[in-house]
Amino acid sequence: MRTVTEFPHEVIEEGELTVPVSDGVHLAARVWRPAGSDTDPVPALLEFIPYRQRDLTALRDSSMHPYLAGHGYACARVDLRGSGDSEGVLQDEYLERELRDAEEVLEWLASRPWCDGTTGMMGISWGGFNALQVAARRPRSLGAIVTLCSTDDRYADDVHYMGGCLLGDNLSWASTMFAYTSCPPDPAAVGPGWRDLWRDRLEGSGLWLDTWLRHQRRDAYWRHGSVCEDLSAIRVPVMAVSGWADGYSNAVFRLMEGLAVPRIGLIGPWSHKYPQVGRPGPAIGFLQHCVRFWDRWLKGADNGIDAEPVLRSWMQESMPPSTAYTERPGRWVGEQEWPSPKIVHEERPLGLHRIGEPGEPVRPDAASVRSPLTVGQYAGKWCSYNAPPDLPYDQREDDGGSLVFDTPPLEERVEIHGAPVLNLEFTVDRPVAMAAVRLSDVARDGRATRVTYGLLNLTHATGHDDPRPLEPGRRYRVAVPMNGVAQAFPPGHRIRVSVSTSYWPLAWPPPEPVVLTALLEGGTSLVLPIRPEGTGAEPRPFAEPEGAPPVETEQAVPGEGRWELSRDLVDYWSSLRVVKDLGTVRFPDTGWEVSRRAWEEYCSQGEDFSSPVGRTEWRMGFARDGWQVRTVTRTELSATPEEFRLNATLDAYEDGARVAAETWNTTIPRDLV
Repeated sequence: MRTVTEFPHEVIEEGELTVPVSDGVHLAARVWRPAGSDTDPVPALLEFIPYRQRDLTALRDSSMHPYLAGHGYACARVDLRGSGDSEGVLQDEYLERELRDAEEVLEWLASRPWCDGTTGMMGISWGGFNALQVAARRPRSLGAIVTLCSTDDRYADDVHYMGGCLLGDNLSWASTMFAYTSCPPDPAAVGPGWRDLWRDRLEGSGLWLDTWLRHQRRDAYWRHGSVCEDLSAIRVPVMAVSGWADGYSNAVFRLMEGLAVPRIGLIGPWSHKYPQVGRPGPAIGFLQHCVRFWDRWLKGADNGIDAEPVLRSWMQESMPPSTAYTERPGRWVGEQEWPSPKIVHEERPLGLHRIGEPGEPVRPDAASVRSPLTVGQYAGKWCSYNAPPDLPYDQREDDGGSLVFDTPPLEERVEIHGAPVLNLEFTVDRPVAMAAVRLSDVARDGRATRVTYGLLNLTHATGHDDPRPLEPGRRYRVAVPMNGVAQAFPPGHRIRVSVSTSYWPLAWPPPEPVVLTALLEGGTSLVLPIRPEGTGAEPRPFAEPEGAPPVETEQAVPGEGRWELSRDLVDYWSSLRVVKDLGTVRFPDTGWEVSRRAWEEYCSQGEDFSSPVGRTEWRMGFARDGWQVRTVTRTELSATPEEFRLNATLDAYEDGARVAAETWNTTIPRDLV
């Protein structure tokens, strides 16, 4: 990324600001704005997240927000209550109090003498979520939003559940926030009352995983904050952004289809990152793109951005399977409307061919599978955070425990853009079952690169709000949508469909092994969204990525990252261990040192579907001038056929002495999961 040091406007930074909200809590804020805004007010942009603007996001913030400020905007980074240096306690995602706080912060920004009364919201992940949710509440000053890596549906398409299946990332993400809510404010910023603020967090934040596990179907809890309930409530222009390696690309498609406001969709090859630092690459000049968007909708500039394609996607070329990519070769394609009338939804009956037997037709009426628990060990993360190696690897080993079909070798290039769907007619032999469906690009040498996938808890066949037990032996028909994607398949390659009845640890397996029989005569088919070659003009290229000079940091202690798979052939335990250690980072301007280390383990034994267990441990540390605070959080999730079992501990230390300890031990009934 090119570092820019000169901007159209000189930038001033105001740190350690506080924003009062109506219940008396004060929120920590940092503002970058043009030096001339005191006499020539500008629109204000808000990013409102819980990730500690003083340290954990300081490097990223310092590159992004001053850049936007240098182009004529007042940019505010505000910590949610109970995070960073803000007062209060953070007890869950997207609560009513959080959204009210956001509205009051926008009102505060709009009333500043350096603001012209117009505001925007932007953010990635949490900040993208609440930007959408606040837009649906229509605060008076809000003129437009930029939402990245977010969703309009908190149940169907978020880190917690996918197709009614419990995601392994539900545990991973809960453990992340369990650690983050245990962290203290910086005494240098908040003063001698920091211990009281810290104690309130330790005692009051709670164990969010317990809450999320008590809502296993799409109920009122998940409908809150799901703007898909009424997209017409959003009446401001929206830019929605994601990446194919991210977990939230589907929301971009739905927003482009469902919103009735000026909108721009952008999906690159990236993981869960801002596109100016996007990996896998290519990264793009996203901040310049944002300036054009804000200039159009907050300043009224006639710059032509609203005449560009509604949706721009990176059409990925075929690549060998890898757990990490530096770049994904491809090109940008544009659609002037979505759904695009140029996309042809081509239905292909699964009169395909079994893996390894390309010349032998499948038995014409049915094919069955009962997948082992090891299917899914090469699936990677539900959402890649560019923490290599977290992308899916060669699918052939997972395919060995799956029902697998191949097309004949392709005679010509095929490009798809959108969501493939498997129409599946089936029977099962158990009342609770899942289908994990994968679409892969199979090269001439047999290597299989997963292109996309979808999950469906088959008890949710008629909807996520009212699951029903399955009747063994009864014929059912469901549509299993896979994640949307833009992908090219070259001539000579095959397109593979794989179906398994487990996908651990990406998703929690059903209570017991299941035999699924796919009925192939007229009832099971694959629908591909074909984008014909030469469809439409290609969109204008993006500029090279730019950013402001980042704040100075020092890597005092190096980090490490590992993914390790192991199998014990004595007692048949299999495990996946993940280490994400960011080491210790020092901020020379404040003398503040921050340490983060996360460890995760996902295990199962043989064919025992009661054996899967997930364990996590987070260690957070903060230090200055010989003083030190650290927290250790541990979470373990296991299950019987009837219930989930959740155990967790929280320990907090100051200068080596333990100052707080909490323990949770709960059981939660399984609700057809």
